[in-house]
Order: sequence, then C-alpha cells, then structure tokens
Amino acid sequence: MGTNIFNNKKGIFITATGTDAGKTYVSGLIVKYLREKNVNAGYYKPALSGAYVKNGRLVPGDAEYVCRVADLPRSPVDLVSYIFEPAVSPHLAAKIEQDRIHKNCHYITHRNRTPYIEKNVILQHFNKLSEEYDFLVVEGCGGILCPLRTPNTSLPNKLQSNSELLMLPDIIKMLGLDIIIVADAGLGTINLVLLTVAYARQENISIAGIILNNFDGNNLLHKDNKKQIEFLTNLPVLDCIPTLHSK
Repeated sequence: MGTNIFNNKKGIFITATGTDAGKTYVSGLIVKYLREKNVNAGYYKPALSGAYVKNGRLVPGDAEYVCRVADLPRSPVDLVSYIFEPAVSPHLAAKIEQDRIHKNCHYITHRNRTPYIEKNVILQHFNKLSEEYDFLVVEGCGGILCPLRTPNTSLPNKLQSNSELLMLPDIIKMLGLDIIIVADAGLGTINLVLLTVAYARQENISIAGIILNNFDGNNLLHKDNKKQIEFLTNLPVLDCIPTLHSK
C-alpha cells in the first residue's frame, strides 16, 4: 500500500462489507504504517459497541488495540465519541443504555452525555483530533449501512428531537473523507463488495480502494475474486492481507 492515497488528505474512513471483516486490524496497520513513515497519524472511531468494563469504566477494545499495535500514545477512551457496552448495532446499544437510565438500573456512563448519537458531537471530536494529528484514520462500525440512530416513538418527549434517522454514510459525508472498503477474500465477497461500492457511489462517497482480508495467494478463488473485483468496480485492491483478522 503506497502513501500516495494518503497524500494531501486530512484522513481516510475505513468501512467494510460487514461486521468482523477486519476494519480494526486494517486501521491499526494503516496508523502504524504512517507513523513509521514519520506521518503524525492518529485514530478516531465515532461510535463503538461491545466495550468491556475495567475498574468500573468502559474500555473501547478497538481503540485500545489500535493504540497498542500502532504505538499511539493516547488513552483509547479519548479516541471514541460514543462507547457502549452491549455488543449490538450502535442504534440499539444506545436505546438499551437509555432504557437503563430511565429504569434506574446500573449504568456506566461515558462523558456523562446522553447515549443518543449526535452528529455535532462527532464533528467536534473529529475536528479536535484533527488539530492534534496531520492525518486521521477513522473507523466505522459494521458495514457501510450501519444505523447510528433510528426513530423511536416510545422515547420520552424531551428526547424526541434526538430520534431522527442517522446512518453511517451521513457521518462519512459530513467528515468529507474518502473510504477504504475492507472485505473478506473468500466466497461471496464479489457480491458484497459490489453492493457496498454501488451504494457508496449512489451516495456520492469517494472510494480510495479495497482491501481484501484473509487472502491466500495460493487459493484460486481468492486470486480470481481480486481480479474480478478490480475489473467490475474499476477500483484498485490496495492490499491483500494473508491471515484472517476479525478485529
């Protein structure tokens, strides 16, 4: 992967064909690669679900992983705007944690803000980190069509204003970043990549390229998948990662 795709940009957005395709692993690789090239690169994740609890605090595992492998001297909690414990889609994780508040259940909060995801919070956090780093690797959650907030008529009246639909592409377009699509190299990936590319293009989201994970250079299917993906999308496969990484 050459540095040319990162030149003259403020960052890149890492998305995928689905959950566990390898976004976090790829994000860590890119941050590590850039920092080794003396680029002041950082990491940011707008929303994370599936955090674990340590000493009464939520720890965002994805950010923790990237900080470790890329030797990024930051507290992982400072690199994620919304951190949820339930390992479900962020829109549902936020609803679960909001319900805990209303029912006075045990609730571990993050930055004492309402769990419902707000665009302005993400933009402010991104801009703050952009002042500290020359280049930001921004990791999405799930696939490109991951919902971050969905309308919910059962919300208390004071929260109704927060219930408009918010999808991951809204964040990508707001930040003005190109995307890299991470996909598994195996059977079925052509369909998943083509669907992701088609949607991104429909939304006028610029695509820098594709990365294939779990790639076996001796596997005929994997090699043909790479060839067909490049032909059918007219996009470059930027890298082929040889070992399965589900982070």
